Amino acid sequence: MQDKLFSLPVVTQISPYLTQRQIGELPAIVVSHPKVRAAITLQGAHLIAWQPSGEKPVLWLSDKSLFAPGKAIRGGVPICWPWFGPAGEPAHGFARVQPWKLTAHDENEDGVMLTLVLESNPQTLKLWPHEFTLIARFRLGQHCEIELEAYGDFEATAALHSYFTVSDINGVEVSGLGNSYIDKVNNGEVASSDGKQRYPGRIDRIFTAAEDCSVINDTAGERQIEVYHHHHSDVVTWNPGVELSCSMTDMANEGYKTMVCVETARISKPLRSAGEKPARLATTFRLKKKAAASDNVNG
Repeated sequence: MQDKLFSLPVVTQISPYLTQRQIGELPAIVVSHPKVRAAITLQGAHLIAWQPSGEKPVLWLSDKSLFAPGKAIRGGVPICWPWFGPAGEPAHGFARVQPWKLTAHDENEDGVMLTLVLESNPQTLKLWPHEFTLIARFRLGQHCEIELEAYGDFEATAALHSYFTVSDINGVEVSGLGNSYIDKVNNGEVASSDGKQRYPGRIDRIFTAAEDCSVINDTAGERQIEVYHHHHSDVVTWNPGVELSCSMTDMANEGYKTMVCVETARISKPLRSAGEKPARLATTFRLKKKAAASDNVNG
């Protein structure tokens, strides 16, 4: 799926490294730069691919995902806003299924920077009675930085719902998650942890005292993915496990084996925007080769 994104016909050449293409029924901005390949759909300002030069794809994207107006994309980095989970309809908020506008772009020898904007409109006001301006900034190169900035007068919950590609979920451990979590699989029970998470089955946990960096140790893939959390109150980790994966129409039956979600979030402490003071949520992804990171793992 990832390779197909970069061989789609070009609709518009925006700049030397940026093109607009069509993925299914959705327009997307595709980045082809000496340092990085990436793609963002205008629906949802949804980053669906990020791949530094010389590396395998970092973000997981379902082969069965629908690319249709109003339908959520399974994989990449959905922007969940202004609510997380089933707090309203649609689930995880409307930002990920609304059309955004590309308002600015820049590029240099290290990568590209994109700014996309979503503003309140009659459709969003029916779902959520607040006027707002939501800005998503992407800095894409050897590292990936995503910043969400919300203007208006309101409270909102949110998450940068990042799906990462792993070789085999049975060999994955995520560290830096803190010692307390809400177990959504077990009726919201509050439980304690050693800060590390493995995935023997379905896992859906909100860690409420996570460190500022989570590390995905992909043993079989021989690499680590560092996920830095900025302006967050929580970190969510999720894998659907075999039964839920088989029941999802936009995920292959064995899709759960090659993905893990580690999400920067504001759930237990909502974002607060007021006047000219915006609320922010941001994340940074960095790759580390396993061999170079072994001292950190064992230390």
